[in-house]
Amino acid sequence: MLVLSFVALTLIGSILLSMPFSSRTGEWTPFINALFTATSASCITGLVVYDTYTYWSTAGQIIILTLVQIGALGIITLAAFFSILLRKKVGIKGRILAQESINFFSYSDVLKIIKKIVTVTLIIELIGALIFSIRFASQFGAIGIYMGIFNSISAFCNAGFDITSAVVKGEYLNMTPFYNDPIIIYTLAVMIIIGGLGFSVWRDLYEYRRNKQLMFHTKLVLAISAFLLISGTLFFFVNEYSNPMTIGPMSLIEKINVSFFQSTAARTAGFNLINVGEMKEMSKVFTLFLMFVGAAPGSTGGGIKITTFGVLIMAIFSQVRGSDSIVLFKNRINQYTVNKALSITGLSMIVVTVIATAIVSMQPNFSFLNILYETVSAFGTTGSTLGSIAFMNNISKSLIILTMFLGRVGPLSFAIALTLKQSRRTSDMVYPEAKILIG
Repeated sequence: MLVLSFVALTLIGSILLSMPFSSRTGEWTPFINALFTATSASCITGLVVYDTYTYWSTAGQIIILTLVQIGALGIITLAAFFSILLRKKVGIKGRILAQESINFFSYSDVLKIIKKIVTVTLIIELIGALIFSIRFASQFGAIGIYMGIFNSISAFCNAGFDITSAVVKGEYLNMTPFYNDPIIIYTLAVMIIIGGLGFSVWRDLYEYRRNKQLMFHTKLVLAISAFLLISGTLFFFVNEYSNPMTIGPMSLIEKINVSFFQSTAARTAGFNLINVGEMKEMSKVFTLFLMFVGAAPGSTGGGIKITTFGVLIMAIFSQVRGSDSIVLFKNRINQYTVNKALSITGLSMIVVTVIATAIVSMQPNFSFLNILYETVSAFGTTGSTLGSIAFMNNISKSLIILTMFLGRVGPLSFAIALTLKQSRRTSDMVYPEAKILIG
């Protein structure tokens, strides 16, 4: 159901975006490009084949923004929310689907959680829209209000779509013209971080005043997020400090601000304050790592998720110490969780490697690092690009579309959805233990 809901959303969006009223010229948009844009929006990725403002009409932009909003929350989540508003009964099956949709721990009180999630989402987006609108309107007039609303939804949903070319001449500018505006930089960063923490973490932090304790999940998400933000900021600051094509010409404060923002946005949002194509090779590789890790489970971000990364790191340290159990914050992590983390990471690495290799084999004029960057960006639903997508053929674009879809749905969830249930007889079999040498 979760997989099919995203398929339906993408197809409906593709049909609408391919129609003449969605483009500024009033012409039909090639379906492959409409499908690419609809997938990028509904999977909250942000990769584009056209500049969002200069190519798409106002109607097309609103369709994209609607796909972003629905894709971030999920069709099943929104369906459950409207069922609550209309006071319709939601059965156990519907509650379980809603639980999976928001990646929550139980289905017993999931309807209350969904109501809070949608309400909090709208409130945060409204606050962000007000801040952006005031800032943009003071510089660009009435269109700044529209920009404020668009950027607020795109930032909170970690989508990365922008309409900067509405006020600055040029295409594919992203947020680069605002590299020296700390209000825009830190408003964007805060909204990206909040959207990337996940619904479970929001609730736990809100209830901390009453409980005076946090779940293990929340502690792990906050710890890994802080580590990645700080280490990413330091890495970008040091590695790009003297690069004349990125932050080299900036003042010290601007360099710090831009480094922090790139560290924040690289993991899931796709907004950029610099031309990422001009970054040093090591910065591109480090960005690859951040995009692959992504945000927290149950958030608007993608990637293998920071908890998966955290579990793998803890498992490695436990093995190095010779310990059979993984303990952190006075909690033990079971083997099933470790196996799931390994499966997700392994499947994800296979997906991005195979697809990147396939694209390079068809279009050898591309460098493997650049295509791997685009593929990981698509899989991590990040949206950061080095500019290669505009020059891809239709088959390569189709592979990137598949990658975005797999990244949003989740490789493990997708595999489970396509796997037949094991028979009871097979699942109850006990086999002899194998002995094998590792390393």
